[in-house]
Amino acid sequence: MMPLRLVEEWLHSCSGCEIALLNMGEGLLELLPGLEIVHMPILMDHKYVSSQGEDGAEPQLSLPRAEVGLVSGGCANEEHRELLEEIRAKCDFLVAMGTCATHGGIPALTNTRGLEQTYAEVFAAADHGQAAVPDQGVPRPLDRVYAVDELVRVDLLVPGCPPNPVHLKEVLTALVEGRAPQLPTKSVCDTCPAIRRGTIEKKEVQRFTVNADYDPAQELSAMRCLLEQGLMCMGPVTAAGCARRGAPSCIQARVPCRGCYGPVRNQGNQMMDMMNALVSGGVDMKTIVDRQGLLRFSGAHNRLRKRARRRG
Repeated sequence: MMPLRLVEEWLHSCSGCEIALLNMGEGLLELLPGLEIVHMPILMDHKYVSSQGEDGAEPQLSLPRAEVGLVSGGCANEEHRELLEEIRAKCDFLVAMGTCATHGGIPALTNTRGLEQTYAEVFAAADHGQAAVPDQGVPRPLDRVYAVDELVRVDLLVPGCPPNPVHLKEVLTALVEGRAPQLPTKSVCDTCPAIRRGTIEKKEVQRFTVNADYDPAQELSAMRCLLEQGLMCMGPVTAAGCARRGAPSCIQARVPCRGCYGPVRNQGNQMMDMMNALVSGGVDMKTIVDRQGLLRFSGAHNRLRKRARRRG
């Protein structure tokens, strides 16, 4: 059989997803007989924009045709959108890789401010507030940061900040073998060994300036659930997948889950689901300092919007 051709591109991202691909290590090498990488900026210097012709024609964006496409990062400007539409057109099966691509990620936090306020805040810190917003030779920004599946059809979502290399290997292996990938469907809580008694002790949310109660000499299975200790742990509403040493990564470090794998359900709303979980536990909603912060990793799909300014 001929190897599957693979195209990979990054949009509004930090390259953490691409490093996760490389962190597959020997697993990536094992896949190479069944994969032909035809475009991947982190590995090869393959330009996707043609040179300007002698007739003065505008350069054309073009990617190679491939059976599989991987795209990381959200979509924040016209170049991102053009590139995303091109990879969708050229690839038979498109995978949104990482939470920025699947749910907006950290870049989508700017959706609460809008372009004008974001620029004012960013450039006020540059050159003593005298720096001008660049408008030459840079792509025109979109009205907000979008998740990939808001703009094009996506065949598979693989969240994570960054995604687990084990899951990336499973996706690529499944595609090579012609089967459906087997990915986690549970929540972080479902994979956490901490002790749960079914009741939240404190009815006021504790910010993580308060230490969790645990004995560092004991195993994680001897620690009381962080949410039940009154800390804002988003394990109940966050998709599992970060565990690499037997327990969710943040919980392994005795740190509350921050929700970086996005909602358990694809169309879920982490803020609303978390608020419901807290209310059912008798927690005082007034003690939640920043409700929108519950969407810090999933602010696309119009979850985070520009706040209306109060008058007077």
